Amino acid sequence: MELKVINDKGQSTASISASDDLFGREYNEALIHQVVIAYQANARSGNSKQKGRSEIAKSTRKPWAQKGTGRARAGMASSPLWRGGGKIFPNSPDENFSQKVNRKMYRAGLASIFSQLVRENRLTVVDNLTLAEPKTKLLAQKMKGMGLDSGRVLIITDSIDENLYLSSRNLPNVLVLEAHQADPVSLVRFPKVLVTRDAMSKIEEILA
Repeated sequence: MELKVINDKGQSTASISASDDLFGREYNEALIHQVVIAYQANARSGNSKQKGRSEIAKSTRKPWAQKGTGRARAGMASSPLWRGGGKIFPNSPDENFSQKVNRKMYRAGLASIFSQLVRENRLTVVDNLTLAEPKTKLLAQKMKGMGLDSGRVLIITDSIDENLYLSSRNLPNVLVLEAHQADPVSLVRFPKVLVTRDAMSKIEEILA
């Protein structure tokens, strides 16, 4: 399939041939959902800690007599039924949230996302994106010239230029990534995706 290529002024310059397996794949919502959820789960860190009843700093003495008080039976104040008692199934910091996704499934999920971006006209290919100096104003002007000044934009390059990276830091709706860093969550979250011509070749190489 053919994809239109524009310059940094938004003018159409040429077209490139893109892989049908990567940019012409059918939309697979179930696979994309699984890939996105697994990516988010694998980014979680087990840093939540709760105390079980054996870890609560309370007396183990029986609060009152078993019979004769008219109250419910109670063994100790650290009971999970009591306020301030231990949790029945406490969270531990070594809890593992990771989910396994086969490499073939992960690549197919990314290909399905890229294909949907093309169908919805959310993917733009630019010939080159470089800045002479690290100025946010220069990048904002280029984004406006390409018609990408409204909304959030994900920029994917073959290698991050320092001027481009420094210029994008003050733009809250712009994220710059290298081709090998493109992840399913960012691709789904950003309404517009801008990919350089060299990055397209690298993406096809990575997902081949």
